[in-house]
Amino acid sequence: MTKEKIEIYEVEKYRIKIGVLFIGLILFFGVLAINLKGDQIVHKFKNPSFSGINTSSHYLTIENQEFNRKMSIKEEIKAIQEQLERDKENTTLARFIRNLESRIYAQLSRQLVENLFGETPSTEGTLTLEGNTIQYSIEDGVITLIITDENGNVTEIQLPIGDFSF
Repeated sequence: MTKEKIEIYEVEKYRIKIGVLFIGLILFFGVLAINLKGDQIVHKFKNPSFSGINTSSHYLTIENQEFNRKMSIKEEIKAIQEQLERDKENTTLARFIRNLESRIYAQLSRQLVENLFGETPSTEGTLTLEGNTIQYSIEDGVITLIITDENGNVTEIQLPIGDFSF
C-alpha cells in the first residue's frame, strides 16, 4: 500500500471513531435528560390518621369493622346458647317428661270430655291444673268454662252444645 492510501484509510478510521463517539454522546445525554425530570422527594403518610386525608372514612371503616366483629361474637354466643338449650331439651329425661306430661294431659282431657259429654254427664265441676282453676257448668244447652289463673285473672268461655258440625 502506498502512503496516500494509508493516510486515506487512517482518515476514514478517524471519521468513524468520531461518528461513533458523537452518536454515543447523543445517546448518553438523551438518557441523562430523561432521568433529570425528577421532582422533590416529599414524604406523605399513608395512614389517614396521620395525614388527615380521608380521615372520616378511615374512622368509619374502623368503626364498621369493630361493630361487625362485636355482632359476630354476639351471634356466635347466641348460637352456642341455643345449641345448649336444644341439647337440654333433647336429653332422654326431658323427652320422657314431655311424653309423660302429654299422656297425663290427654287422660285429663278425656276425663273432662267424659264428664261433659259422656253417657252420664255432670252438670258442673272444678279442676285445678298447675295453679289454674277451671270450673265448668252446663245450663240450657251451653257449657260455660270459667278459667282463673294464679294471679286472679278470669277468662270465661261459653260453648253451645249441639251446634258443632264438621
